[in-house]
Amino acid sequence: MRVFPEGRGRNRPKSDRIFVRAAPGNRSRGILQAGPLRLRCALGRSGLSSRKREGDGATPIASMPLLSAYRPPRLAGPRPPILLPTRSTRGRDGWCDAPRHASYNRPVALPFPASAETMRRPDRLYDLVVVLDWNVASRRRFRGSAIFLHVAREGLAPTEGCVALHPRDLLRLAPFLRPGARMRVLP
Repeated sequence: MRVFPEGRGRNRPKSDRIFVRAAPGNRSRGILQAGPLRLRCALGRSGLSSRKREGDGATPIASMPLLSAYRPPRLAGPRPPILLPTRSTRGRDGWCDAPRHASYNRPVALPFPASAETMRRPDRLYDLVVVLDWNVASRRRFRGSAIFLHVAREGLAPTEGCVALHPRDLLRLAPFLRPGARMRVLP
């Protein structure tokens, strides 16, 4: 039984494509496929949406290039071999989620005068964060911000719109996290 597209395309090995679909019977859970891997993942609390809006709790249905990664300077356990541009997360790193601000959906330095998410968190959700190009390269206000691939909460609890994996599954996925890779969230 074939669940996902094969991912073949001109001059692109199928390992450069990561596919995500909602799991049957639970709109805030999904299945992520990369090459031979099939991994359970958490999705937004509102499931998938082709009309993503700021604060709606939905994961956007889209094809999103992987842009870069953040991770703390000291990480317990093995460091995943990520080939994306990666920066060590500092305490001042934030991500603006204020739609009316000029820095909307951009990295910012904290403290910040508008609403911004902290990139260095004590709960380990951002021990590895991959920035997905949702509303980043071609930004539109209120279309949603901070759509990341990151560590899941206990029990794969829903996200605010991101895709999240168990830490061991993020390690397994790490070789696929490289320049030119895309995450396709399918309806």
